[in-house]
Amino acid sequence: MHKILVTGAAGFIGHNLSKRLLAAGRTVVGLDNLNDYYDPNLKKARLAELLAFPGFRHAYFDMADRDKMARLFAEEQFDAVVNLAAQAGVRYSLINPHSYVDTNIVGFLNVLEGCRHNKVKHLLYASSSSVYGANTAMPFSVHDNVDHPVSLYAASKKANELMAHSYSHLYGMPCTGLRFFTVYGPWGRPDMALFLFTKAILEGKPVNIFNNGDMERDFTYIDDIVEGVFRLIDHLPVPNPAWSGDAPDSATSYCPWRLYNIGNNDKQKLLHYIDVLEDCLGKKAIRNYMPMQAGDVRATYANVDDLVREIGFKPQTSIEEGISRFVTWYRSYYGQ
Repeated sequence: MHKILVTGAAGFIGHNLSKRLLAAGRTVVGLDNLNDYYDPNLKKARLAELLAFPGFRHAYFDMADRDKMARLFAEEQFDAVVNLAAQAGVRYSLINPHSYVDTNIVGFLNVLEGCRHNKVKHLLYASSSSVYGANTAMPFSVHDNVDHPVSLYAASKKANELMAHSYSHLYGMPCTGLRFFTVYGPWGRPDMALFLFTKAILEGKPVNIFNNGDMERDFTYIDDIVEGVFRLIDHLPVPNPAWSGDAPDSATSYCPWRLYNIGNNDKQKLLHYIDVLEDCLGKKAIRNYMPMQAGDVRATYANVDDLVREIGFKPQTSIEEGISRFVTWYRSYYGQ
């Protein structure tokens, strides 16, 4: 898998994965339209790091553009594709639902079509822990049924898994879905909790804490996410010979299609997460406790047994180490 398309390459995960691939000698085409969902300057700074690598090229357009996507795939002939471009955010899906269909559904269909018509050897795509929705049995397993999403964002990610399965069934396309759990770390997204909390604490502004602080998350450090994806690129899914339609397994199939959780396998209380951040910043937060937000869930917790068994990797960066690294990066990037 030498030549790889990474969609969303100027995004948080896409940027870090692209650096990992380039450092390993792979050729990367990074597709990103640099939209303004959050500060485009942060995306441009990430992109500038990637453009310093001779093996990187930026494709600057929207993945919902069917004709441009078809030309890109035909001209480049990728070995593998990692689809990380998405309209992200649970709460934003309540405000601008159409953007989730444009990118997460229409854009993903264009990726599937590009892979189908150009014999891409492996498609990997970002799903989300959000697909577990109303499930409460923990830790969340890829073998559990996930038919009760509680946000449009989650529904769009579940739709991606179903769309990929249909293409795997119809065309024998190897597809791997990656359910990420609360990713954080340097170069993170400004709309996510750690970024918002850090900015508010340093500015002496209140930190909004939902569900009155009764929240738990499987916080997963960016380097662990990247390592899991990197190892899976060359780990092609194969049909499960034991799969049965009488008792269908949600994580495997009779066709080359697989799902994996990539999480720290260690849920942490949100209030402890904030405690650690306060210690790293040397400053206390002004805590503003609020009710649960629509579309949110109280807890997430990843079962990663399949990941460990098949690629020998388990995320294990502690929040103390991960938050410390983020704070160091944040102070450097913003000159604080």
